[in-house]
Amino acid sequence: QVQLVESGGGLVQPGGSLRLSCAGSSSKSGFALAYWAVGWFRQAPGKEREGISCIFSRDNSTYYSDSVKGRFTISRDNAKDMVHLQMNSLKSEDTGVYYCAAGFCSDDGMPANEYAFWGQGTQVTASS
Repeated sequence: QVQLVESGGGLVQPGGSLRLSCAGSSSKSGFALAYWAVGWFRQAPGKEREGISCIFSRDNSTYYSDSVKGRFTISRDNAKDMVHLQMNSLKSEDTGVYYCAAGFCSDDGMPANEYAFWGQGTQVTASS
């Protein structure tokens, strides 16, 4: 079993920035988030969960949805075994609960049912 914990959410004015972090742990020895593909999803009130970015485990290549491309950057910090999502130029429509999930990445999208493990989410609100 893998546990994921997100942090870094909060309230920010439109145009501002936030950095989300995802940390993983497991009771199984030898676990490292670095060995897993990791994705970030978000869910706005009344809307479906949307996959916005993921990072491969094999070569750290990345995927972004059109809605965040050019504004968000996903990266790994292997020394701390974490995955970050740097979010710049935030808009009101970026508001929602952000989740990290482990297990899949693709250049063609991020089906939620491909992800084996999920965090509890962190709230991001972009509002003046």
